[in-house]
Amino acid sequence: MIAVEELSKSFGGQALFEKISFKVNRGEKIGLVGRNGHGKSTLFRIIAGLEEPDEGRIIIPRKYRIGYLEQKPEFKKPTVLKEASRSLLSDDSSQLWRVEKVLAGLGFSPEDFYKNPFQLSGGYQVRLSLARILLADYDLLLLDEPNNYLDITSIRWLEKFLQNWPGELMFITHDRSFMDKVATHILGIHRQKIRKIEGDTEKYYNQLSLEEEVYEKTRINDERKRQELEIFINRFRAKARLAGLVQSRLKYIEKMGKKERLEKIKNMEFSFLEKPFHHKYALNLNNISFSYSPDKPVIKNFSLHLGARDRIMVIGPNGQGKTTLLKLMAGVLKPQTGQIKSAKSVAIGYFEQSYAEEMVSDNTVLEEISSANPQLDLSQIRQIAGALMFEGEEALKPIRVLSGGEKSRVLLGKILATPVNVLLFDEPTNHLDLESADALLAAINNFDGAVVMVSHNEMFLRALAERLIVFQDNEVKVFESDYERFLQKVGWSQEKTEIKRVSTVNEAQKAQIAIKSEAPNKNGLKETVQEEVFKFKLSPRELRRLRSDIIIEKSKVLKPLEEKVLQLENQIQEIEQMVSLLTEQIIKASVEGQGQEVVRLSCNLDANRKNLESLYEEYTQAYEEYEEKRANFEQRLQEIEKIK
Repeated sequence: MIAVEELSKSFGGQALFEKISFKVNRGEKIGLVGRNGHGKSTLFRIIAGLEEPDEGRIIIPRKYRIGYLEQKPEFKKPTVLKEASRSLLSDDSSQLWRVEKVLAGLGFSPEDFYKNPFQLSGGYQVRLSLARILLADYDLLLLDEPNNYLDITSIRWLEKFLQNWPGELMFITHDRSFMDKVATHILGIHRQKIRKIEGDTEKYYNQLSLEEEVYEKTRINDERKRQELEIFINRFRAKARLAGLVQSRLKYIEKMGKKERLEKIKNMEFSFLEKPFHHKYALNLNNISFSYSPDKPVIKNFSLHLGARDRIMVIGPNGQGKTTLLKLMAGVLKPQTGQIKSAKSVAIGYFEQSYAEEMVSDNTVLEEISSANPQLDLSQIRQIAGALMFEGEEALKPIRVLSGGEKSRVLLGKILATPVNVLLFDEPTNHLDLESADALLAAINNFDGAVVMVSHNEMFLRALAERLIVFQDNEVKVFESDYERFLQKVGWSQEKTEIKRVSTVNEAQKAQIAIKSEAPNKNGLKETVQEEVFKFKLSPRELRRLRSDIIIEKSKVLKPLEEKVLQLENQIQEIEQMVSLLTEQIIKASVEGQGQEVVRLSCNLDANRKNLESLYEEYTQAYEEYEEKRANFEQRLQEIEKIK
């Protein structure tokens, strides 16, 4: 368990969060949400010890290890396999198969294992850094956008891996489907404060909306009551016989305080400018083929009839040709064989992330949006920019200073500025926060034209797909149904086939035997290979009995420790609540001028705080003892599994 207490952080006079407090309890998997720029990554860096807060503290048990995924990895080994293995303990060579399994799950081929990490693309370098963290023996993982650069099969693999992760997890992602599948709790930064709930993102946002609705109703009622009291005070202030009533109402107003009106938070709300279209089909792809090298076609003899209001999602692993297909449909590339035909009135809006680098860096947001359609006047451009949350001075920012998410919104703005009836989107949700992704989904739902989208986001796939273009096993096919039906009928071949391991468990055991045969035993003598092999020749029945004995012993040893840890957790929570209550009572007594009560409460508060510090120390020791003994039992059980 780690505890964040009264943490504050600002940048350039802008408060990211103020006096936030929360806990990460054992086994919790926490999805961190909040708008881009509101401090999610900064909070991770503070917890990881890479940045200092302005005030507050983080209580971390001794020997509690935190792994943090950074987007700029550093490599120290000459090959991918050795770099990923760097997380293993020095005597853990028998676990090489785990390294290969994780690398394969994240999309590395066996040929990639022996490449130099610096030869990899930026996306695969981040994957390698992620693999190393997943393989390490950390208590808490801090993963900032772990599914960036991952294709759909790798994302699905990572979901399962993190669902089974035995330690604590905090992660940030723009993919709501991924977050809801992995997270046990949602932690949200909102209006510089933080709230934590058990459940998924829908429950969090519903609760947030309800709380703000209740706050606003309470504020309005308080304001009405204040006005009534002020009317009474002004009317009877001069009447001596009513002086007592006037004074009591004045004191009541002082105690009430004043709830400030919540500042309206701007959400992305927009719709695409539609160009009329009266044909049955928008695009016809007839036996098209394309390749970057003669011996390896990317797309071969592919045909598709895109209906005027189709919703088609393009899915498949990275590097198979999804982006190439969209470029062919957009006219950026020409097919080497076959034809693409379209009606004269077809107008395409094409979104591709790399286009962000082609924008004029010195242009302002307004100028860049205007360049897509010079016929629009300034007020219309301002309206589009405002819908994308570039209001006032924000719309005058030059492109070069924008974040990745802001550049994505400008690219969307350029499409919004042009009348279209076909949308071609290549992973448009990358770099968008959850709220912006939701707004994009709503706008696409309301669009009356055809949509073809490349996406690894399963929420978008389930919400939009009526047909699929599937890249799999070096083929591209049209699947005439939705994504759920595809998973049931076809599925991902990578998930059906067991990942091949260069080193099997048996081979790992043999390597372990060879290592042990060269190592001296307790008496300074080397064990022979025959003696070690004998250990692996227990019968299945004997192995089951041995495993059962260890499990019984484990329960006997760990149960009292678990109960002690749980008891201490409950005591800590009770005293923390008492500290909070005493603090409120001191403030109230101070306002009411009760000096003796303030002294009494302060002494009580001080005693509770000292007791709390003592309990934290006792909890840390008990938790470390529990984890140490649990790890020992797990190691003994794993050794039996290896023997099998």
